[in-house]
Amino acid sequence: MAATAAAVGIALTACSSPMQAGAAAVVGSERISMSQLDEDTQAYVSALRNAKLDQQTQAQLAGNSLEEVVLQGAPASQRVLLRMTEVSAFRQLLARYNVQVSQAEIDGVLRNPGQYPSAELNLLFSGVAPQEAREYGRVVVGVSKLQQQFGGESGQQRLIQEFSAIKPVFSPRYGVLNQQRSQQNPALFVDSGRFGKVTQQSAQPLPQG
Repeated sequence: MAATAAAVGIALTACSSPMQAGAAAVVGSERISMSQLDEDTQAYVSALRNAKLDQQTQAQLAGNSLEEVVLQGAPASQRVLLRMTEVSAFRQLLARYNVQVSQAEIDGVLRNPGQYPSAELNLLFSGVAPQEAREYGRVVVGVSKLQQQFGGESGQQRLIQEFSAIKPVFSPRYGVLNQQRSQQNPALFVDSGRFGKVTQQSAQPLPQG
């Protein structure tokens, strides 16, 4: 069952709006600290540089590094922060509706490579830092369950509306994310049971050699 999340109309608040000191973003009741973002970004970039690539994938990169292909010239911190805010919003929705996800379900979804040659690449193209992988997997499973709780396919619109109502407030230094979030199409967290099919903004297929 496909579960979608719309990232539309996210308005960056004015500078006069309350923004906690040291915060990269505030999402509903959760705060993403600058130090947490920096730590996750460093780990994410390190994972990109140290990812294990098979010969076919290396050939498809056509001489480019995985980091260059995944980031497409965008700062890694923006990619990671976008994913962190989405996960935060969904986590709050899952808590609101008491959606439970088992460790076995997370394990299963993290082993799925999705549209990529490996589960590792799937996470990296999804903008997920290694230490956030299990929470991301929990959200992926939980979103699918929540849509079923809302009525399956007919509950998709409600899921989109509830997700969109949790509006992140970005630090002014990340104001560019407002435009990126408002322009991208609905994000797919689950598609026919595949783990981590990512947004058009962040998903880039491997170049064909």
